[in-house]
Amino acid sequence: MTVLVAYNDSPQGSAAFEAAVEEAQRRNVGLTTLVLTPQPDDAPVPSALSALIAKHGQEVEIAFRSSSIDVADAILDHSDRVQAELIVLGSRKRTPVGKFLMGSTTQRVLLDSSAPVLVVKSDSAP
Repeated sequence: MTVLVAYNDSPQGSAAFEAAVEEAQRRNVGLTTLVLTPQPDDAPVPSALSALIAKHGQEVEIAFRSSSIDVADAILDHSDRVQAELIVLGSRKRTPVGKFLMGSTTQRVLLDSSAPVLVVKSDSAP
């Protein structure tokens, strides 16, 4: 079993990674980071992600998937592949109207995932 975090190079991605590390340690399970990129076969690990990994000293499996596919589908598919016991997603702060309307990727993962989903806000403004 593992905790799966969907990472992108943003304050939201960093907040999600930080929360995923805590959850993986608390649950005593592995941590898998999913990175969507245009060229998954030749993709380097994003420098911000490398810094987060070094900061925590956590062993992390990194999976690259093509950014040309639907993000929610990629997250859900990879969650099934690694038998994730938790999916962690980052979310940005929203206006009052934006709070009513959730992002479509987050909404699809919340509704369609067989694993629990933790949505984490970053402290940064959008």
